[in-house]
This record gives sequence, C-alpha cells and structure tokens, in this order.
Amino acid sequence: MADYDYDVLVIGAGPGGYVAGIRAAQLGLRTACAESRETLGGTCLNVGCIPSKALLHASEIYEEAKGGHLAKFGIDFAGVTLNLDQMHAEKAKAVKELTGGVEFLFRKNKVTWLKGQAGFRDAHTVEIGAETVTAANIVIATGSSVTPLPGVDVDQQVVVDSTGALALPKVPEHLIVIGGGVIGLELGSVWRRLGARVTVVEYVDQILPGFDGEVRRESAKLFRKQGMDLRTSTKVTGVTVADGQATVTVEPAAGGAADELSADAVLVAIGRRANVDGLNLAAIGLELNARGQIATDHSFRTAVDGVWAIGDAIPGLMLAHKAEDEGVAVAENIAGRTGIVNEAVIPSVVYTMPEIAGVGLTEEAAAADADTKGGAIKVGRFPFAANSRAKTNRDTDGFVKVIADAKSDRVLGVWVVSSLAGTLIAEAAMAMEFGATSEDIAYTCHAHPTHAEAMKEAAMAVQGKAIHV
Repeated sequence: MADYDYDVLVIGAGPGGYVAGIRAAQLGLRTACAESRETLGGTCLNVGCIPSKALLHASEIYEEAKGGHLAKFGIDFAGVTLNLDQMHAEKAKAVKELTGGVEFLFRKNKVTWLKGQAGFRDAHTVEIGAETVTAANIVIATGSSVTPLPGVDVDQQVVVDSTGALALPKVPEHLIVIGGGVIGLELGSVWRRLGARVTVVEYVDQILPGFDGEVRRESAKLFRKQGMDLRTSTKVTGVTVADGQATVTVEPAAGGAADELSADAVLVAIGRRANVDGLNLAAIGLELNARGQIATDHSFRTAVDGVWAIGDAIPGLMLAHKAEDEGVAVAENIAGRTGIVNEAVIPSVVYTMPEIAGVGLTEEAAAADADTKGGAIKVGRFPFAANSRAKTNRDTDGFVKVIADAKSDRVLGVWVVSSLAGTLIAEAAMAMEFGATSEDIAYTCHAHPTHAEAMKEAAMAVQGKAIHV
C-alpha cells in the first residue's frame, strides 16, 4: 500500500464514514476521510437524528408541563410558556458538542480530514476540491438526502424538508406532513406538542410502511388520540404557496374527488435517496441499481476492485446504527479481518411518544415465510397496562409482541410500542443475534418493577404461560 497517499480513503463523514475511518486507523491503516460539510457527523449529527431528538425531548417536557399531565403526581405548574429560540439554541449546543466530539476522535486516532467534495478520477484516485489524493482502498459512505416530491418546490420557508422542519422560527398554526413514515411522524409530533394542528397525508392505507401491521394500527390509534389528523390512502397532487400560506391539493389514492387543505407550513417527508451525484462513478465504471444505490457483496465490496460502499448508499435499511456497524465491518475487511453485519437483526425505532420499535420479521412476513416452508408461527403479546412499573408511572400505552417459529421456538421478530421501546428493543436484538428461543427470554430473570418485564411476559405468552394477564 506504500505507493498510495493513504491505505484507506473514506468519502463521507456521517455515522458510517467516520466510524469506518476511526476503525481503519485503529487497525493501523493510514486513513483519511473526505467531507464537504463544515462539520463532521453527516446528516445524522447535523440535521437528522441528533437535532430531531433534542426537539422531541424538549417538546415532550413542554407538553407535560403545559398540559397539566404532572398534576396527578402532585406537581402543579402555572404560567408555562414556550421559548422556541432557547429550545433551538439547546438543540444547536447538542449538535456542536457531538460534531466536535467526532473531530476530536479524528485527531485522537490520526484520521486526516480532507475538506471538500470528492469525485473519482479512477478506482484509486479521488479529486477533493483542488487536491488529488490516492488510496489503495476507497470507501463510499456518502449517506442519503431527502427524496423530492415531483412538482413540489421546497423553499425552506413555507414548504420545508426535514432540515427546514428542525429550524422553523415559530410554531405553525397548521402543519401538513406529506408522508406518514418515521421522519414525518417524529417531526409532526414535535410541532403538535408545541401547539400546532398537524395533518399527516400518507399515500398507502396505513402509516409506518414496513412496520408490523398490528403496531401500525395501534400507533395510528394513539396518534389520533393525541390529536393528529391522519389521512391515509391519500395522495398529494399539488402544493401552491401565496402570501405565506400553502394550499395542498389531495385526492384519494385510488382516484376520486380532489380536496384542498390550507396550512402555514408543509413538511415533505416521503423518503430518502442515496447521495451518489458528484462522485463521478462513471470514471470507474460503477453502475447503480434500479433504486439508485450501489450494489455490494456481503463484505461491502463493490464491482470495482478496491472500492467499497456502506450505509445509505447501498441497499438495506437507511439507519445510522446500520451504517455504523457496516463502518466497523468494512474497515476490518479491508484490514484482512472478518467484518460481518447481520442485516436480519437491525432494530428500527420511531422516537415519538410512545416510541415504536421493532427488530426482525413482522408477523405478516413471518407467517408468509413459514407458510412457504410448510411451518407455522406463534405470537405472544403483553400489554403495558398490565406492567407494574408502567402502571405506577401512568405510562400504560402500548405492548410487547414476540413472534417465534412454532416448531423450533426461535424468535423471528419482536415489536414494541412504549415510552421506552427504543431501549427495550436492544434486549430483543441481542437475543435474536444469539439465536434465542422465546423460552430463553421467558426464563431469563428480569428486574422488578421494570418495563422490561413486559418483554419476559410476552415471551412467556408465546407458549401461553404469561402470568399477569
């Protein structure tokens, strides 16, 4: 590798890229990372996961104080007001701390940050601004960006994408969210809690496409209870803006009479697409798949020798933690070790209140898979209304659902709706990674009183042995 400037060059410093760079450097490889942003961390740290969670947390606290929800615990508030500027400032502080932390880790591990947009000249040569560098191995970790809605112009004033929705200078009176997926529901939840009326328009018949059907139905019920207007099986045919107001034209997805909705803010959140523009992939003969992504093998090698790819740029779930695991794996593969990511056991979390989380197969997918193999599944459920800690906290929305193979009892999927779903799902992922059966979880002692006991009881319910229902 001595003939090159670097052993490893990572393009992109998001969760996948910066982790790949740090791990490669830890393994003794001369490593650089090209990033065009002014700060490291990619979409997640700058305008995605981190700032959105800061606003979600702050808005939850505000709603609890403002709405009198704490009065039952003997905590009374009067004159609660919203300081949105301070809320944004605290969000920015968290972002600065974390992006600065990544920069510190680069220095600590001797990863060189090459600032600028990277484009291939050949499979081992990349132009970054006015600089040209070479590397024995190049890892594409460029992440993803918002998928545009044809015919709808995002001005980041009235019509915004997820980045704009994190920085609205005032609480909208009416926010229309186009897209009932994770991002739309999370950001819609923020502004609803801060006082906006929120309407979610989703093309398919339920929110949260890809999630377990029972979880989708329960979540929709809870969001409606909170005051969200969910319009499923509805498509947006146009958005116009005049005098600071938007008019959104909708009609039934199956066809029918059009309707017009007025709002002072519209969030376009219909999905994300891989960031590959500007990489000049044609120079290395690397073609994209039908979805505009880069195909790789299980080791994250592309069809071009010496070029690797991870994260949102390749097929699979577009999640920061998936990219991080792939970042570690690709670095280890480049170093001659064995880096593996079990793509079947990657948890997904929606950070609304309650949170919604899942890992593995949905009940529908598990049943279909079992049917093709001549088998069957068993499902255990346990409601938080019967969990002692949830009841004590007056936090009883949701349930845990464990799906297992009827013959082997191996856990195929776990789904959770709960204020702590994002934390609880880690136990399920760990169990599935080790090939656990529902009995393994059921016979593992869980501390009392905790929300986690609902996981144990749901596992017990698979065999009809739940105690507290």
